[in-house]
Amino acid sequence: MRTEPPADSADGRVPAPRPGGRAEARRAAQGKGTAGKGSTTGKGPAGRGAAGKEAPGATAAGGRAAARNSRKPKRNLKKIVAWSAAGVLVLLAGTGGAIYYKLNGNIKSFDPDAIATDRPPEAVADANGNKPVNILLIGSDSRAGKNSDLGGGNEDGARSDTTILLHVYADHKHAVGISIPRDALVTIPACKLPNGKWTKESPGQMFNSAFSVGNSESGNPACTQNTVEKLTGIRVDHTIEVNFEGFAAMTEAVGGVDVCLPNDVYEGHLNPNLGKKGKVVLPKGKQKLAGQKALDYVRLRHGIGDESDVGRMKRQQAFLASLMAKVKGEGLNPTTLLPLADAATKSMTVDPGLDSAKKLMDFALSMKNIDLHDVKFLTTPWRYNGPRIDLVHPAVDNLWKTLQADRTIDGEDATGKQEDAPQTPTAAPETTPAAPPPPAAVEGPPVKVAVYNGTTASGLAAKAAETLKAAKVTVTGVTTAKNTNKATTTVEYGSGQKANAEKVAAMFPGSTLTPTSAAGISLVLGKDYAAANATTAAAPGTPAAPAPLPTEVVNEARSADDDICSNVSYG
Repeated sequence: MRTEPPADSADGRVPAPRPGGRAEARRAAQGKGTAGKGSTTGKGPAGRGAAGKEAPGATAAGGRAAARNSRKPKRNLKKIVAWSAAGVLVLLAGTGGAIYYKLNGNIKSFDPDAIATDRPPEAVADANGNKPVNILLIGSDSRAGKNSDLGGGNEDGARSDTTILLHVYADHKHAVGISIPRDALVTIPACKLPNGKWTKESPGQMFNSAFSVGNSESGNPACTQNTVEKLTGIRVDHTIEVNFEGFAAMTEAVGGVDVCLPNDVYEGHLNPNLGKKGKVVLPKGKQKLAGQKALDYVRLRHGIGDESDVGRMKRQQAFLASLMAKVKGEGLNPTTLLPLADAATKSMTVDPGLDSAKKLMDFALSMKNIDLHDVKFLTTPWRYNGPRIDLVHPAVDNLWKTLQADRTIDGEDATGKQEDAPQTPTAAPETTPAAPPPPAAVEGPPVKVAVYNGTTASGLAAKAAETLKAAKVTVTGVTTAKNTNKATTTVEYGSGQKANAEKVAAMFPGSTLTPTSAAGISLVLGKDYAAANATTAAAPGTPAAPAPLPTEVVNEARSADDDICSNVSYG
């Protein structure tokens, strides 16, 4: 087997295990070979002469590990599989931390004092103690360094080319990314300049100008974070900014990303100042792009649809979804993840809360259980205002309130599956309904039930709990369900609880029984129960549920597993 370069070599690859223990590893790194009988000259593989032939006594002198590796080459494959299963953190520890320190040295963070002090409150934990997380993703078009060649320009300063607010739900199994148009007119709050002074609040500014405050080569991600928090009323937990160079390197590290275009793209579309159509640079249809061409795809405006930033955001959403699918398809594979991490961190600026490789890795692994279908992308409700964009009220306000409440978009649950609303019954002659008789007491051993409100109506769980208590049922908890779009009331029961579940279901006409792997019994109230109890008053201090978003806005959302050729243009 050949000797790999050390972990701190220029290419940053993980060193292969060397035979003969640590002493021989050090000698190999210094090019001295193995001491003693059967040692090599350092020019050929361990245990072989310069010509590559096996030297006499190689098994004895090269160490037992070398002999085992030579007889059983499959052990290396098993180690790779083991590394993948154990995760990247274990891999970093196994290499003596060399790669960890390399990634750690790549990361830059912005000044914590540049974050506004007047901020939205932190998210409140749900009934299980979990909190949602909001991440601000910024793609910058700084022309500093190699970015100038990639960006095709030499303007001073930096701008935010792409901005997405990613809301990860409290269950860490669903997420929604909201694209904010760069041309949207917003209020830029007070922001810290490179000289330490603070600007004054400035209304009616293009959103991407926040990143340019101070006109520095590195941009101002803290100002963009402050602007998003003022715009949305949502606390940004983490901010991650990646420039042109980092984006291009990331796409190359994963071996390219699958994309799709509705028509051919010519040189003149990428460079309108060219003065001619030129050659086709990105053909129509599906293709795999990396490096400069991948950057051209996500920055392309001309030659597709109405040539607006709205269409470009759709392609950016499709690209991110495809990149996620590529990385997730590779699994915890060091061959893919380590070059990707190296490429990303070299051109990344983060908030102080993510300023180390460990923090970034822990954060990334906390979202490993999110399925592609459960990641949605959406653009803020908008309309044209001449060459600029206005955010549409109250639709955009309802969007922010929906995220603040960790609720789903326009009544959809986080998986994108919308349950059918209960059918409206045929109108009957109006009569005064008789009060329902009190439920009969449940006989036998005590029955315990947890109650969940599966709707946005207030006070339902407490009312159902009173019904259960009247029947001598023990209520173990009253809270809101993660899915607040349940159409039908459901009684979920674990092993051995079917008989008791049937008794509970009898108290709630129209409810259905569902066996689950969880222990005990749960009553999840649906819209049918809400309709039957529409006069229930809201509990004191309960915030009103946000109004639903317009259907046309929600229908434009894409899932990360949607076809890459769908919804990639506008106009």
